[in-house]
Amino acid sequence: MSVKTVRTTLLATLLLACTGCGYLFGDKGMFRDKSEDYKKAPETPVLRVPEGKDSGALRETYPIPPVHDDLLLAGEFAVPRPAPLVAGAGEDIVRIQRLGDENWALIAVAPGQVWPQVRSFLAASGIQVARVDARAGIMETGWLTMEGQPMASRYRFRMDQGVQRGTSELHVLQMDQAGELNSWPAESDNAEQADEMLRAVAQFLANSADSAPVSMIAEQGISASGKISMQEAPEGYTYIRLALPYDRAWASLGRALEKSTFEITDRDRSGGNYYVRFLGPNAQEEAGWMDWLWDSDEDHPMAGQKFLVTMTTQDEPAVIIRLLPQDDSQSFDKRDEQDLLALIKGNIH
Repeated sequence: MSVKTVRTTLLATLLLACTGCGYLFGDKGMFRDKSEDYKKAPETPVLRVPEGKDSGALRETYPIPPVHDDLLLAGEFAVPRPAPLVAGAGEDIVRIQRLGDENWALIAVAPGQVWPQVRSFLAASGIQVARVDARAGIMETGWLTMEGQPMASRYRFRMDQGVQRGTSELHVLQMDQAGELNSWPAESDNAEQADEMLRAVAQFLANSADSAPVSMIAEQGISASGKISMQEAPEGYTYIRLALPYDRAWASLGRALEKSTFEITDRDRSGGNYYVRFLGPNAQEEAGWMDWLWDSDEDHPMAGQKFLVTMTTQDEPAVIIRLLPQDDSQSFDKRDEQDLLALIKGNIH
């Protein structure tokens, strides 16, 4: 083979290779970078529903919930310290909460993950599901006879959005097969049976939370925005809005104050007042994340100061929580107000 023939062959091979690279990896090639393709996607018009038809089922697949914690200070701007989403994040994924005669499971995952896990629990237990309403977060069983019980009963599982984003609440209602069977009672006919079922499903959820799938229908139907937010009043002060009935809000606020290293020196439930003293990050178990929050190894500048925490009903079921200094002469500006309220907010469940 002559040198000219070899050169011609190599040139043809090189051109073919370059052509192949363009076909495979060029701007229009098979293996081109497609990460920017979404920018070229055409915008389709909103689906129009005929007049008189229900359009409630038409909604965004991934709706963006409203965020109210975007408080800005007037005057010179300073980058705000990041507030914890949930201060008690290191606690158990599932906890049983009780207030008076009512109890429920607090779960540290979104409602869309709780829904399929409850269905899995019922299937694994051989319990027949009689009715489901994913958008309302309701799941009802058929009649079943529990061991040692004289009559059959059925259960209703209700999944609600938790106080904090990304948390859920599970309530269990039990009904005996006696009396009026067409409507559910306001309270369980057998509280012990309801408690036993709640503990069983809570244990199942705790064991399988890491591998929980997601139900988009349940996630869309049950609000994902949480029941708590920090807002600013027209008068300029900052407050916490908590969408809970007064009794539960009062108890939740008391626990949150103690977790936030406030010492409760007195309380007036009828007036909605907690009298507290801020201890600061002086306890060994809280020192870690609170030192990070204020970025200081020294005592917090407000440690030892006394405050009045007020809780008033806004619109049922919701309350407004404010933080006020007991002594008007003590140093307390808007930044201090927001920092301490953010700390309390992260501990309310």
